[in-house]
Formats: sequence, C-alpha cells, structure tokens
Amino acid sequence: MSVEIFEVNDAFDRRRARSTGGLLGAFNEAGVLTAADVHLARTLARVTREQDENAVLAAAMAARAVRTGSVAIELTALARDGAEALPELDWPDADEWPESVAGSKLVAQRALVVDQGLVYLQRYHHQEVQVVDALRARAEQELPPIDEDVLAAGLARIFPGETFAEQRVAAEVLARGWTSVLTGGPGTGKTTTVAGVLALLAEQAAAAGDRQLRVGLAAPTGKAAARVKAALDGALAGILERTPEEAERAIIEPLGEVEAMTLHRLLGWVPGSTTRFRHHRANRLPHDVVLVDEASMVSLTQMARLLEALRPTTRLILVGDADQLVSVDAGAVLADLVAGAEDAQSLSSPVALARLRTVHRFGETIGALAEALRVGDADAVVAALSARSAEVEWVGDDEGDHTAYLRPLLTRHAGAVLDAARRGDGDGALAALGRHRLLCAHRAGPHGVRTWNQYVESWLAEETGLPFYDQMYLGRPLLVTANDYATGVLNGDTGVVVASQRPDGTPVRMAVIEGPAGAQRFAPSRLGDVETMHAMTIHKAQGSQATEITVLLPEAESALLTRELFYTAVTRAQEKVRVVGNEAVVRAAVERRVVRASGLRQRLAGEVGSACAGAVIGLG
Repeated sequence: MSVEIFEVNDAFDRRRARSTGGLLGAFNEAGVLTAADVHLARTLARVTREQDENAVLAAAMAARAVRTGSVAIELTALARDGAEALPELDWPDADEWPESVAGSKLVAQRALVVDQGLVYLQRYHHQEVQVVDALRARAEQELPPIDEDVLAAGLARIFPGETFAEQRVAAEVLARGWTSVLTGGPGTGKTTTVAGVLALLAEQAAAAGDRQLRVGLAAPTGKAAARVKAALDGALAGILERTPEEAERAIIEPLGEVEAMTLHRLLGWVPGSTTRFRHHRANRLPHDVVLVDEASMVSLTQMARLLEALRPTTRLILVGDADQLVSVDAGAVLADLVAGAEDAQSLSSPVALARLRTVHRFGETIGALAEALRVGDADAVVAALSARSAEVEWVGDDEGDHTAYLRPLLTRHAGAVLDAARRGDGDGALAALGRHRLLCAHRAGPHGVRTWNQYVESWLAEETGLPFYDQMYLGRPLLVTANDYATGVLNGDTGVVVASQRPDGTPVRMAVIEGPAGAQRFAPSRLGDVETMHAMTIHKAQGSQATEITVLLPEAESALLTRELFYTAVTRAQEKVRVVGNEAVVRAAVERRVVRASGLRQRLAGEVGSACAGAVIGLG
C-alpha cells in the first residue's frame, strides 16, 4: 500500500494546525493529518478527558478516514504500512494500538466505536448498523403479493423474445422483492429493465384494485436525474409500442408523468442542513416505489436517511454500476451491497440482486476496453487501446507533446459551442457541448481541470481574436456545482452563455442551463456556484454521457489514478473514447483499486470478526 501525504505549502497553509504539539502536531506537520482532523480529535479528547495520545491519534485517523471516503479505519494495517512508508513518525505499535484504543475513554464514552476490527467515529458506526438493520427488517417481511398470471403476461409482452431475455430475468427478480439492486455497466439495458419493472408493478397495482402507482424517481445529481428521466421516457415509449391493448396502455402511460429529482429533493431539503431532511421516520415518503439511479454515487449517510424515510411496504430499487467510482462522501454502499449479495456465505441477503452483462450501447472496441478495465486485465486494456479502431484512440508517447496534439481538437469543439452561442442558438450550443467532454482526474496541476480550462480559453482567444476577460463570456460552457432550489438549477447541470436580447432589442447574455426540467434561460447574475467546463473532473462526469470522450490520465504516482476512475471515464463515451497517457500510466491505473474501509459488506453477510475490504486504508 502506498502512503499518501499532502505537502504543506507554507506557514499559513489552512491544513496546518497551529499551536499543536505531540503526536497530533507531528502527524500534521508530516502532512498525514489536516487541521480539521486534529481539531476534531482534540475536541473529542477534551470532552471525554482522554489523555492517551495513541487513542487521540486514532480518533484523528478515524476523522481522516471519513474525509478520504472510508467509514472506519483498521489500526493494525495502518500502523504497519505507515511505519514502513513514514518511519520518521512515531507510529504506535501495530499489535498494541487496537487494544489500547478499545480500552480508552474515547471508546468507553462512545466517541469512538471498535467493531469488527475497525475503529469508527460513532456517527458512522450508527449509520452502518442502521442501514443493515433497516435492510434486514425489510427482508424479514412477507414477500410482496404478486398476481402470477398478470406478471407472466407482462414479462412476455414487455420483454419479448431472446433479445430481452437477460432483462426479463432481471425484471422478475426486481418485481418480487422489497429491496432490489440492479447493476451492470453502461449500455447493458438497466433503464430498459427498470422501466419494464415499473410497468409490471403498475399492472400489479391495477390488478389488485389499488390506486395508481406512486413512484419516486431520484438520482444523486440534477444531471443524472435529467438523464434517467429522458432514458426512462424513451424506454416507456418502446414498451407502449409493444402494448396494443388500450386498458394496459392506460395503466402504463401515467408513468411518463413521473418527475425525476435529486435524492436531496426527494427526501425534502431542509435549509442549513446537509444530513437531515423533511422526510424521516416520523414523516415517511408517500411512494409505493422509490427508484434511485446512479446509486454508486450514494454515500452511507444518504442511504441511511433514505431507508429511514421509506415506509416498510415501499419497494426500493437501486440502480447503478458497482464498478464505477464510489461516492465522494464516506462509504461505498452500492459496491458493498452487490459484494454482500454475491458473497457465497450470504445466502440470505437482505437485497435481491440482478446483474446485466450484455452491452448494447458500445461498439466492439469500447466494450472490450470497458470489460478489460472492469475485470482488471491490463494486457487486454493495452490491446484494446492499441487496436486502432474508429471507436478508441490512444494518445501515448508516440504523439509527443499532448498539449499540441489536443489543441486542434479542443479548440474546434469550443469554437462550435461559441459559434452557436454567438447566434443565440441555445439548443445548438447545448448540442455542441454534448458532443465532446475532456475529463481529468485532478482539479489543479498540469493534468488538472483548471489548467486545461485556461489552455482552451487562451487558444480560443488566439483563434478568434476575441477577448475573454468577462467572466460570463459568450460561449462559456458552464457546470453548476451547488443546488439552488430557488431557480431549480442543480449540482451537475450544464449550460452555455449565449447571446440574446431584450424586447426592445437591447443585446444581453443569457445562461442556457440543461437540467431535469429541460433547457431553461437565466440571467447570468441569477446563477450561484458555476465553473467553466471546457474540461471537467471524472467524478463530476458521473451520471452523464457525451458522444466523444477524451480522458486525460494523470501521472502514475497520482493517488487518484485507479481502475474505477479509468473505467468511469471510458464508459461516459457513447461513440468514441480518446485516452491520453503512456502505457506505464495505463497499467498503473488498472492495477490500483479504490478500497474503502467499511464493515457493511460483512454485516450484510453476517460474518463475525475482523474484516475490512482488503484492510487497506489510504493515507491521502
């Protein structure tokens, strides 16, 4: 395991904890702990009157684990790997540290929890246990009533023949459970499947004489919500074409009116809070079915809040690609649910799992690249990149300066967006924006979003002779980075600044934003947090697609370079993917996995003892 640290820039670096000595101070100066980690640990120590420095260090490490995506920390592995990578630090003894923490005041007073060989901050242990208890309680109920004749007829009509065989089997699994997971890569037909499941459940409700099915459709971001809504509407249209009977069509057609929204909006956003919502145990969601798309992006906290807001008789369907990047916040819930359900020891899993494997979207070469990445076959990845097909282009060392190589492509794409924007063609500008994405792992640095945004702006200025001093310049591609419920503009929405005019003919600029409700126009001053999007991070690209994708891989030493990152980037492409990076970088990406410490998988499987997703805790 590599041990990652941050570099302290100067005496005023906000990650430095000033006036902190002892172990916490040393680990902060070394770049292992940030000021936030240190301050939380010191606060917990003060409240519990803990004086054991090793126990307080464990609290700081637990805080750091959450900040870097894990929900807990495995102290023995951490101490051994840390001592090897950073021997100048006074690491606690690997064998004694867990025992000393278990006997500490921090644990006695529940500031920390030691369970399954892991150390948790109390909040995240509570959420993990809460998620498992909720899933088990749902699984212990009597199975949902099913009219077998109606189900069989619906499956045959909605998923006819061998073409839909895989989706038909998956749909039946989902229709019979209270809590279901549908996983599979892009293009495997997940949306077609869940659209069919909603139609099947609507027919079940009608057969039972119940009211019209109430469906909650959500995704973690506004962009993902818009995409799933568009895809679901298309799939429902196909189902209606295969449904000639008017009575059956009347049951299915109302599903097209279901609104897609962010998960936060579904739960009921409460101003001033990011973890509490209007819907909870005392105010449950009213839906008969809740479907969450892009569930790989759902954090442990969000899943805990969702489960407590569901009525026991609400079907929950989680849809996503378990091989993609996990949530930005702590937890890897979908991956844990899939792994727990597939584990040979988990014969009584609380979730019903269906996996789709046949890819329908990609051409042969992109599909081969995506599958090689999914299974971690570096030789096959290199072979797919080297195939020289129209679908996959590899920009390696042979092309020399990558910046010079990419300049014509990126300038041409930005120019197409600008041309439409100058004409006032909002739809055309959005369409041009959707034809290509430049994806980066980092926000800063030579391979980062900020650098490449600046490159494209300077190149565009040279090509057109136009100045781009005004922040809201014509043709500026926009990425919304925060929810604004007043305007309906949501995190992940994209847009372009275009030319327009007032009724009296005065020229003005408008921001055309594409969100769940379609394209909307706003005065630029009405927008909140937005960024330039000539380039965007791979994390931000989750839940979206583009006709053509260019993936700018970072250096091999980057802590962000992982198989999941590479796979997520490649699978954003609909028709073509371009990978920028040499063979050493490509192989490093395939060999490195995102591993998050969590006890969720083991709890789901009912296992006892020390267990932790490989017992790997990243420092960085």
